[in-house]
Amino acid sequence: MAILKIARMGHPLLKQVAEAVSDPRAPEIGMLVEDMIDTLADAAGAGLAAPQVHVPLRLVMFHVSAARAQREDGEEAEACPFTVLINPEIELFGEGMTESLESCLSMPGLAGTVPRYSHIRYRGIDHLGALIEREARGFHARVVQHECDHLDGILYPMRMRDLSTLTFTSELSLAPPEEAEEAEEAEEDDS
Repeated sequence: MAILKIARMGHPLLKQVAEAVSDPRAPEIGMLVEDMIDTLADAAGAGLAAPQVHVPLRLVMFHVSAARAQREDGEEAEACPFTVLINPEIELFGEGMTESLESCLSMPGLAGTVPRYSHIRYRGIDHLGALIEREARGFHARVVQHECDHLDGILYPMRMRDLSTLTFTSELSLAPPEEAEEAEEAEEDDS
């Protein structure tokens, strides 16, 4: 299909609340999903939201490989298959939050420490009309929350508690080894 241009921080579409998708199985939604899949693959990200490709609709896609899940959450972590989620809803469990480094395709070359709920349930419809409902923990939960934030005009710096952790990923390579490894992983999975 096509690789779409990714909107960068400051673009008006990234600041607004996206509209609900009225017909998830409409042909134009199917075409958008195919183009977003190509765009996400080209960018080598973990996730992408429609507003990031200049479409103000409530549609996200994401995946978490087994290797990335284990790196982030340990041996017990589970991967998340590639998922298209339309009109998503998130339910937060408890008050447990973790802070971790995040990056974003709309803010290339930057990363910052962001608190996220560690356990959520999400639901929505895919582009074929199937209901998707899952619980997610750890990195999987983080990716879903990050992508869904885009639907409400929120970029990760708006969630940060301490803006002093916002940095260029290239500068993190000068940090101690464990921080540099974390930065490299964040850069690999811009979402």
